[in-house]
Amino acid sequence: MKLSKQFPLNALRVFEAVARLGSFTKAGEELGMTQTAVSYQIKLLEENVGEPLFLRRPRQISLTETGERLAPKVAEAFDMLAEAMASLRKTTEETLTIHSTATFAQQWLSRYIGSFQLKHPNMAVRLVTSSTVIDFQRETADVAIRWGRGNWPGLMAHRFMELDFAPMLSPKLAAEIGGINEPADLLKLTIISAGDHWWAQWFAAAGVENPGLDKFPKNEFGTQILDASIAMAGQGVAILNPGHFQEDVASGRLYQPFPLTCNDGRDYWLVYPENRRNVPKIKSFRNWLLEKFNVEQS
Repeated sequence: MKLSKQFPLNALRVFEAVARLGSFTKAGEELGMTQTAVSYQIKLLEENVGEPLFLRRPRQISLTETGERLAPKVAEAFDMLAEAMASLRKTTEETLTIHSTATFAQQWLSRYIGSFQLKHPNMAVRLVTSSTVIDFQRETADVAIRWGRGNWPGLMAHRFMELDFAPMLSPKLAAEIGGINEPADLLKLTIISAGDHWWAQWFAAAGVENPGLDKFPKNEFGTQILDASIAMAGQGVAILNPGHFQEDVASGRLYQPFPLTCNDGRDYWLVYPENRRNVPKIKSFRNWLLEKFNVEQS
């Protein structure tokens, strides 16, 4: 007996049920099929094998010699498939994949994710950082931390952190020019990432007209982390989210000379596909994150 490479998998599933239950009718009930549909699948398989698999008697069926040889192998194969799927499902359920911006991952998530894992010790966390916006249809991720306005079709979106911004620099650098007494004093120093539209917005709010940002290099470093590192090294003034760098301010590595902060309407959001909103691991992370930021859940 030799099965072709195009053997009918569905027919094998039906055969396994009929052989195990000893009845076309009971197999149909288990599989949600009519007795006629069960008979048709068995006929397809017998044509594929080239031999009958069952002896049909009035009100009774029994396996032929060929059917007897095939039945345990088919049952074993489906058991192996079930075991493989169960193992894969367990791995998927126990691993939470988070896609995040690099700044949020380093400045907040890496410092607090331990408390999430203490609450969920059997769940592994896989963290992926990138400046690109993840496509849940093409990339592997359960949830994502996005920066924007929250208008992403097909995704559940929870705003949890306002992304305000203000100039920040090394206290030592500020002292070297006699202190930063008014917003215009910042222009005596190198403006880091001067092409960032946050600078123009902040200077306008601070009452500085025509700050002359064009005279500074239009560098782009991709993340606030790098801009902040350059500022802490005393190489200029960065426009940053103060909430991300509280520890650096407390330790004296950074200094926010003015309390004025601005916001361009883009904040941090937790997002995930609408059709996965009830997945337990996603619900667990959502509840933990929103609780951390005192955000009411709807």
